[in-house]
This record gives sequence, C-alpha cells and structure tokens, in this order.
Amino acid sequence: MSIEKIKPALPMGEFVTLMALLMSLVALTIDAMLPGLADVGRDLKLENINNTQLIITSIFVGLAIGQLFYGPLSDSIGRKPAVSMGVAVFIVGCLLSMFATTFEVMLIGRLLQGLGLGGPRTVCIALVRDQYEGPAMARIMSFIMTIFILVPMLAPLLGQGILLVATWRAIFAMILALGLLSLIWFQLRQPETLAVEDRRPMSLTAILAATGEIFRNRVAFGYTLMSGIVFAPFLAYISSVQQVLQVQYELGAYFPLAFGVLALIIGCSSFVNGRMVSRVGMLWMVKRATIVSVVVSILFSVWSYRYAGHPPLISLFAFLAILMFCTGILFGNLNSMAMEPLGHIAGIGAAIVGSISTLISVPAAILIGQAYEGNVMPLILGFAFGGMAALLVLYWTSRK
Repeated sequence: MSIEKIKPALPMGEFVTLMALLMSLVALTIDAMLPGLADVGRDLKLENINNTQLIITSIFVGLAIGQLFYGPLSDSIGRKPAVSMGVAVFIVGCLLSMFATTFEVMLIGRLLQGLGLGGPRTVCIALVRDQYEGPAMARIMSFIMTIFILVPMLAPLLGQGILLVATWRAIFAMILALGLLSLIWFQLRQPETLAVEDRRPMSLTAILAATGEIFRNRVAFGYTLMSGIVFAPFLAYISSVQQVLQVQYELGAYFPLAFGVLALIIGCSSFVNGRMVSRVGMLWMVKRATIVSVVVSILFSVWSYRYAGHPPLISLFAFLAILMFCTGILFGNLNSMAMEPLGHIAGIGAAIVGSISTLISVPAAILIGQAYEGNVMPLILGFAFGGMAALLVLYWTSRK
C-alpha cells in the first residue's frame, strides 16, 4: 500500500505533536502526582496512608468507562466533538482535585479526570486512522508513541520540581493548564476527519453484541483476561511505588529519577519487541516474558523473605527492571492478540477489550496495594501469583 494521506490534515509535525500531547495527558496525570501522594495524604488527613493509592487507581476506573463511551460517540457525532467533550470533563476533574479539601472530593475529581481522558486516548487513534493508512499510519503512530514513552520518564521529575517551590495543588494546576492548552489548540487547528455521511448512530445494542462476541470467542476473551491479570500487579506497582522507593527506601527527591529509569526500561522492551516479534511471533514473546516474570518473582520472593520484606535496594531495582522489561513485552502483544479475531468490529472491539482488561485489573491492584505494610512482599507475590494465573490463561487460550 502506498504512503498517502487519506484526507487533508495539519502539517505532520504539528499533528504528531498535538496527538502526542492529547494522548500523553493520561501518563502525565498519573505520574506527575506520584511525588506528591504523601503530601496529599497529610493535607487531607488520611488515617491509612495506603489510601493514597486510590488517587492513582480511580483514574483507571474512569478510563475503563470512558473507553466504552467515547469510541461509539465519535462514530456518531464526529471525532472533534468527542475529543473536546472528553478534555472538558477532564478539566472539570482537574479543578475538583486541585481545590479538594476532602479525600472523597479528590477521588471524584480523579474519576472524572479518567473518564474525560478516555476521549483523547480512544479517539486520537481514530483521528490518525481517518487521515493515514498503511506505512504512513505506522510512521505517525511510531512518532506519537516515541513521545508518549518519554512522558512517564519525565512526569515525576516535573512533579518533584513543582513540589520544590509549591504544593501538590500546583501539580494539578500544571496539568489543568496543559489540558486547556490542548483543548484550545485542538479546537483552533484540528479539522474534523469523519465525514457526515460516514457517521453512524450510537447504539447500545452494538456495544452489547460486540461484548457478547468477545466473551464467546476464546482467543479474544482469553487474551483480554490475561491482559487484565498482567496489568493488575503493574497497576499495584504504579500505585505503591512512591511509598516503596521514596519512603521505605528513603530515596526522597531521587525517587523520580529511579522511576524514570524503570519507565525507560519499558520503552526499551517495546523497541526490542518491535524488532523481534516479526521473526518469532507474538505468542513466542508472550510465553517467554510470562515464564521469566514468574520464575524471577518466585526466586525474588524467597530472597526478600530472608530480609523480612526489605531486600537491598540494588536487588529490588534489578528485580523491578526485569519485571518492567517483561511487562513491556506483554503490553505490546496481548492487546494485539486479543484483537486478532475482531477485525470486523475493530473500533468498538478495541474499546471493549481495553475496558474489560482494566476493570479486571483494578480490584486486584487495590488488594495488592492495600496489603502494603512497609515491606515489598505483597507486591512481589502479586507479580508471582499474577504471572502464574496468566500462564494458566495462556495455556487455555493458546491450546489447539
């Protein structure tokens, strides 16, 4: 297929930057707040500091719901109104969280942030697909994902920098400003890419029918379930990593740097996966990554038990580096494997797969995170048991 633009669009550089900014709001909203979680807990007078983890997981609940809503909505009213509506909801959530005086209001604000971010996260991919095809689309998405990968590395550093001169509320102010900037830029510069004659009514029946098809298809459902199981301990890691590295291991202001290195490892694994998957296949990569994560987690749990859940920092960092590398490979393949039988319902199918896997992971991640008591054993065992469960699902899904 030739490299050609399907419809007139912004200049490529501007389009890539705008789409990357919109999609990166998710990672920025999550990761920039990590250095400030302890301060939020103190200011909002939380008795159980583990509850600060809900500031992270509540966003994913909103995202799970938003993904189901905005995809079909954009097919019905157009891409531009759907993205704008999502960013507007996100801005309301930012305001609620920024001025929250109770933890309940904070969680409502974060839920709204996630619900709103479901719009750009889902519809921006459709915007790319509307305008580019074949190698051109792959090239655009590659540029966007390169920027997207950098955000988790830099966001905690940005949050920590703000905390040096202001309070955690200023982090929300920064996120709010970027949300407003992206909304204004998008409204002024991005044209609508879905023609009126190509739109179709939003249908609950279509969503339910697609959901039923996914549950009946062993491949689609199996890899969706496995994706949720794999994501659960990773989400628990994201939710509790500030407590582990910044508090338990007393890294203090060096925490964002350590988190950024681990985020870089995920990006490197995505690059390695892209180079290898065409030669050995997605199933081969998923099997090896899952087995390695299980074996390493079991061995490290024994090692950590010797230290009462407080192993030397260098060994913990090595363990997390291996797990992040394996997780990056799994993320890069499981969603694609779940989508393979769903080509005829690709748009709504992707939204449902993402929503189901997220809703599976959130309760398990909360359980793992809430078990944290100043040692890393719950997190390590979460990766170990999650990996074993994922292997069982993989065997059931991939057998002939």
